[in-house]
Amino acid sequence: MNPTKLDHVAYWLENRDEVADFCVAHLGMHVIERTDAFTLIGSNARRGKLTLFEAEGPREPGALKHVGLRVSKLPEETSFRIGAVELVLVEAPTDVEFDLDHVALYSKTPEETAEAYLRLGFERAGPRRVEVGGAFVEFHEGDPGDPEKPLLNHLAVLVESADAAKDLGAEVDKVVDAANTYAVFLCGPEGVRIEYVEHKPTFSLV
Repeated sequence: MNPTKLDHVAYWLENRDEVADFCVAHLGMHVIERTDAFTLIGSNARRGKLTLFEAEGPREPGALKHVGLRVSKLPEETSFRIGAVELVLVEAPTDVEFDLDHVALYSKTPEETAEAYLRLGFERAGPRRVEVGGAFVEFHEGDPGDPEKPLLNHLAVLVESADAAKDLGAEVDKVVDAANTYAVFLCGPEGVRIEYVEHKPTFSLV
């Protein structure tokens, strides 16, 4: 199991339209898909994206500290907060502006949590950091808690075969066979769900 990239970060939000509108206006994104349940936004449908699921509020941060977006040159403002959502910009070489750079998570035991992610197909990028396809998940000391209304829905990584994730030893939360994708969701460390998603040959989002 070798995920090729960090495909998207999914939120539970009471203000998904506000977040989507802000990202479109200020962060070079566009609405890739909108349904009654979620809004998918990003600068490129085949790179890192944000999925905004409709949910009752207020949402609790839980494990999610912030999400980092990669740009080739930093503007004057590099940190943004839209309700409970915190986004930061990181200057780094990138083929696509506002691609996903990293996800920062709280962990009671950052080193142990990073080690657990290695068993789920991620690669080591430091004692408290793992990598997938040039993007990172980093662990900051803190209590992720067990919120009733968490902000983070799941992290998603792109794979060739989602079914292979069933052999990683983690509990399978659900399997979703959608029009453009097929995905297996696992229950990851400290309550973080991880989606292993493959693009079908018919994948046509832009």
